Amino acid sequence: MRRSFLMSAALPAIAALALAGCASEADTTATDTTPSPTTSQDCSPESLQTLTPGTLTVGTDTPAYPPYFEDDDPSNGKGFESAVAYAVADELGFTSDQVTWVTVPFNKSYAPGDKDFDFDINQISITPKRQKAVDFSDGYYTVNQAVVALEDSPIANATSLAELREAKLGAQVGTTSLDFITNDIQPTQQPLVYNDTNDAKSALEAGQIDGIVVDLPTAYYVTAAEFDNAKIVGQFPAQDGGEQFGLLMAKGGPAP
Repeated sequence: MRRSFLMSAALPAIAALALAGCASEADTTATDTTPSPTTSQDCSPESLQTLTPGTLTVGTDTPAYPPYFEDDDPSNGKGFESAVAYAVADELGFTSDQVTWVTVPFNKSYAPGDKDFDFDINQISITPKRQKAVDFSDGYYTVNQAVVALEDSPIANATSLAELREAKLGAQVGTTSLDFITNDIQPTQQPLVYNDTNDAKSALEAGQIDGIVVDLPTAYYVTAAEFDNAKIVGQFPAQDGGEQFGLLMAKGGPAP
């Protein structure tokens, strides 16, 4: 996947966030209904209601995985989501040195309550359940779920959900990947739940599980760059309307 293509998918999110954050000086009166034009100053970092004035605070988890981040360093601008975050910052008028990254565990990001970031970017799917506790931008990437297995796994050549139902599967806690196992595959064995994707991959490599469910870009990266004996068993159609990643923000709080 070319980065330019992926970045184009992020533009609706960037535009929506910028529009929400920019304070318009438009005034209307009974005799004049024409809004006055918004000036560039309206969108200056200092005019935006961010956690720290003049700074854009962005959250993500650690480890920060490829292909979304590189070298476990979201601040280097490498990887898809790091690039999206800095594109949003640029659209809002922040320079790269005005962006601060904070570590936010995946499950904590969408939990109710105050946030220590302006937005979080961490492959967080927009779901009705999560939207009860937090707000999201427009989706910036539509994603499918996929099953990854070692080439000698009992499910390596499975071609249907029915062939996966006897398998021992695993996924990261709190993810839509785990929901997919439970709700769509409906295995006869309880799925194994891991703190992060690294733990799930280690269990797969050790033969403790037959396969893991991850989003498709992660599946491509795992099988191409991290394992020399793994394969994508299958990918699945996105949910109705498409499963989308979104930038996550505090519920009802001011968008940056």
